[in-house]
Amino acid sequence: MNSGASPRSLGKASVKAPANIAFIKYWGARDLERALPVNASISMTLSVCQSHSTVEALEEPGNDAIWWADESGRLVPAGAAFTGRALAHLDRLRRATGFAGSFRVATRNSFPASAGIASSASGFAALTLAVVESLGLEPSPAELSRLARASGSASAARSVLGGYVELPAGLSEEAATARCLAPAQHWPLADVIVLVDDGPKDVSSLEGHRRALTSPYFEARCRELPDRLAAVREAIADRDLESLGPLVEEEAIDLHLIAMSSKPPIFYWRPATLEVLAEIRRLRNEGISVWATMDAGPNVHALCKPEQSQLIGSRLRHAQGVSGIIYDQVGPGPESSVPPLF
Repeated sequence: MNSGASPRSLGKASVKAPANIAFIKYWGARDLERALPVNASISMTLSVCQSHSTVEALEEPGNDAIWWADESGRLVPAGAAFTGRALAHLDRLRRATGFAGSFRVATRNSFPASAGIASSASGFAALTLAVVESLGLEPSPAELSRLARASGSASAARSVLGGYVELPAGLSEEAATARCLAPAQHWPLADVIVLVDDGPKDVSSLEGHRRALTSPYFEARCRELPDRLAAVREAIADRDLESLGPLVEEEAIDLHLIAMSSKPPIFYWRPATLEVLAEIRRLRNEGISVWATMDAGPNVHALCKPEQSQLIGSRLRHAQGVSGIIYDQVGPGPESSVPPLF
């Protein structure tokens, strides 16, 4: 920040925004810089895996400050990768809102970041929402979705909404706007997140999007998607887990097949990933309705009925290589007016 008198604070806002788990994946961009996806995606907004962002808007121009808040509440400088993306997004938000001042930002996650559990989605959704609230703006849900997507994370465009959300494959800024297919209360669905590696993944999702179009299977998946999207919408409308489950498993395998066959290839799975997938199949053979999906990472999301989540989690916890379990579920979306981080 500039030296001299302390800059005047225009406003401070604190927001929690959730991650989401995609049933139909966003994988491959029509325009990576603007995060315009090749295909439509459908996700379930979560409630436990959240990013908490506090933003203070300062009247005086200057350098933005980006911090992480650790578990004790102490603020430390954020890592270089997040700082770079956050600063770039703050510049975009300044241009979009006409704000000429600077920002102080603190962020904390309730779950491992950069491990394939959509921390970019929750992080940039929370940052976007906290910025517009700190400026006293009240954009429409469509405008918020576009602002969050401008971060470079198309998944963030879905995390500004709750329940079951679709992001179209937009040819324009206006078209690539998320919409709610059904609110959280329409269908209580649980997500048992099985951690097999909670460290940062070797290849980022952004790089994965770049390489996706080099896979010989990319076009074949695109041809399958219209029917798959329609079937997932119908399963959500009918609250039909037996119909949804095979579709999301097929879609997750396709994502990783494309990653593994990209040039150069990307291998997100770990040996424990296969152990968890095998245990989920064993549970189904025992008559328990549980279905696996994965984003771009090694960890597994087990979708199930809420009343069976503890049983499923206790079984999956004992699979070889599992380091932890997060019990999550469909949620109503971001929460404003939460206690600030500074």
